[in-house]
Amino acid sequence: MRDKLPSSTTPFPPPNQVGESPRGKDLEHAAAGFLARQQRLRALLEARHIPLILVTNLVNIRYLTGFVGSAGTALFGPRQGLLWVDPRYTLQAREQAHGVEVVEEKIGGLKGAAKWLAKHSVPEIAFEASHLTCTNFELLRTQAGRTLALKPAGDVIEDLRVVKDRGEIEAIRSAGKVTAEVFSDVLSMIKPGVEERDLASEVDYRMRKKGAEGAAFETIVASGSRGAYPHAHPSSKPLQESDLVILDFGAILRGYAADMTRTLFLGEPNRRVWSLYSSVLMAQRGAVKSVQDGIKAGDVDSVARSILAKRGLAGYFTHSTGHGVGLEIHERPRVARGENTCLRAGSVITVEPGVYIEGLGGIRLEDTVLVGPEGPEILTPASLESWVLEVRS
Repeated sequence: MRDKLPSSTTPFPPPNQVGESPRGKDLEHAAAGFLARQQRLRALLEARHIPLILVTNLVNIRYLTGFVGSAGTALFGPRQGLLWVDPRYTLQAREQAHGVEVVEEKIGGLKGAAKWLAKHSVPEIAFEASHLTCTNFELLRTQAGRTLALKPAGDVIEDLRVVKDRGEIEAIRSAGKVTAEVFSDVLSMIKPGVEERDLASEVDYRMRKKGAEGAAFETIVASGSRGAYPHAHPSSKPLQESDLVILDFGAILRGYAADMTRTLFLGEPNRRVWSLYSSVLMAQRGAVKSVQDGIKAGDVDSVARSILAKRGLAGYFTHSTGHGVGLEIHERPRVARGENTCLRAGSVITVEPGVYIEGLGGIRLEDTVLVGPEGPEILTPASLESWVLEVRS
């Protein structure tokens, strides 16, 4: 499956040949990957009749160039590739950014871009409407010239990010591997008396110990009745015998996130808990199996939802089945009811059905899943079967 992913967009290298410099080859392949993304962007701009695009979303700047600073403005056109940064980031941008001219601008990146637009009498430019504030929109319009036509670009770059290249997939696969390993490592800690927040802290610590840049989002540990809150924050509540315990976390490596949820039970579950867990497991496995190139995202959601509905649990499944994962923990495509977007080979999504019952708690099972050319690949390979933890006195 992996060999069939398009090699032309690979930003990370194959094994080094004898005599090659690993550092040099890594940089060479990274540069090629960013240039390929910029080429795809230019093709999309041409198809949508967009002459120039101003990029202010820092995630998109990172995706296109590799620059990871906290301030910057980029511009792309048929022949243009510019990145304005203030003096704090000049050296960093020159080292990290590929395929663009780095311009140091003491007055700030956006003002630098506006000055460039005015100097070159640019008549029209597209901008990222969902990321440019009203204040900055007015600044751009005022300083670039009132005759400049500013038009929303839509989700042009987000459209590109939906399908990952091989380097992105390998980064997510590595993040998923670390996430799964940490889950296995902390299983022995999950016992009565341990506080939720202490367990969450241990998860975060162990992810970093294994090379992660950090947690992709705030680690969730929710036990007992608190598990009925899908996004519960870890608290000082100690785990107790007969608790359901939800762990939802993910590592981030090379900027890319993984996302995984496992639910455990402390002690011997009764018939109801067994039935609930079995139902969610069936829904999760069924939905994962349905993940294929070309299927509508809403149809994956429907698979999970229909399995739970047959068990009388539809009303307890209160969120969508999943979402895209990449440079951001939540990105396109949404895997939700009525979503007509078709999944494409190279996309990475989560599949995470759950049920939440007031007074009892919650059960959620989630994996990060690659849409492969021959079917789904689970990128968070931790067991779903060993969910009952023995409590010893």
